[in-house]
Amino acid sequence: MVIHNLGLENSILNQFVLELRDLTIQKDSMRFRKNIERIGEVLSYELSKTLNHEIKKVQTPLGAKEIFVPDKQLVLCSILRAGLPLHQGLLNYFDSAENAFISAFREHKEGKDEFEIIIKYLASPSLIDKTLILADPMLATGKTLVDTFKAMKKHGTPKQIHIVSVIGSQPGLEYIKEVFPDNTHLWIAAVDEKLNSKGYIIPGLGDAGDLAFGVRL
Repeated sequence: MVIHNLGLENSILNQFVLELRDLTIQKDSMRFRKNIERIGEVLSYELSKTLNHEIKKVQTPLGAKEIFVPDKQLVLCSILRAGLPLHQGLLNYFDSAENAFISAFREHKEGKDEFEIIIKYLASPSLIDKTLILADPMLATGKTLVDTFKAMKKHGTPKQIHIVSVIGSQPGLEYIKEVFPDNTHLWIAAVDEKLNSKGYIIPGLGDAGDLAFGVRL
């Protein structure tokens, strides 16, 4: 797996991550969603540089010009519900992409820290010979991404896979590296060192879904 940790570079991206983590600023759910969306846009721009490009000729009022444009055979897949703002950021840049959505959530055993991933909904076009972009803002244990990838295999084998996340954990990165193809690219804004006993990123930012859309029952 090729890991692109853009948080190690000097850019405006780090300001958006700071605001997501900040205990006071993150209480503004609209700003929280917008910051995830903006991070999605920054990561989309960097990701676009690695896509296959082709030459297209465009006619202007004064002549013709050849331009290199990226491959449009893309499928954007977001993991509901926290992935929606990130999906929007990706879609702002890859507006001609096809879209897929999957519902995946943790179910903890009563009184225990262990959990399993429950998938109840999946809508996706064919993935055959297309570039799949998986969007999940929090790459904690990596189990959600792995189970999502397994569930999507029934829709075909993509020619390339990109994972887009906001914050991940080092253990989560190590786990998905064992499962995804070697040529998979991970685009991420920050990587934290550890998880707590319940599998949440430390220091992370809290529950992205709750902060974006409100606490669920």
